[in-house]
Amino acid sequence: MIVMMVVLLLVMIIPQRKRDKKIKDMLASIKVGDRVRTIGGIYGTVTNIKDDIITISVGPDKARLVFARGAIANVEDVAVENTMEESNSK
Repeated sequence: MIVMMVVLLLVMIIPQRKRDKKIKDMLASIKVGDRVRTIGGIYGTVTNIKDDIITISVGPDKARLVFARGAIANVEDVAVENTMEESNSK
């Protein structure tokens, strides 16, 4: 019984730690010029980083929005973005 509880605990904790580490590494690797998506679904380009504050430019008029670093959901892959732009221009 105790062995089953330990196994269940390990099965739940280890994947969560891996996800947490991946997110932490992603947030630490953000740099100016990266395309990002916020947790609110806003896409933009990083224009400034100061400590845990990230400024992104959005839209055709390059409006600037300020977010906490933790509000970034992911960094977009440039190759995927370029493919999407090419298909939209056809």
